[in-house]
Amino acid sequence: MITLTRLNGKALTINALYIETIESFPDTAILLTNGRRYVVKESVVEVQALSTEFYRRVQLLGNGPKGGMNDEE
Repeated sequence: MITLTRLNGKALTINALYIETIESFPDTAILLTNGRRYVVKESVVEVQALSTEFYRRVQLLGNGPKGGMNDEE
């Protein structure tokens, strides 16, 4: 889950797994897979960073390679 800020200043927590698209015009709009749309104060880059951190926390995204393709060589 990631916590964002609605335009009225109230906190909003959404499950990052359900984010389908993030758009900016200039406010950031997040469309979820269930069709709901939320407009938040955070930028697209901030939402992407929060989502990436969430994926790492729940171990859906690794920290990257640690020495190349094959560490045994």
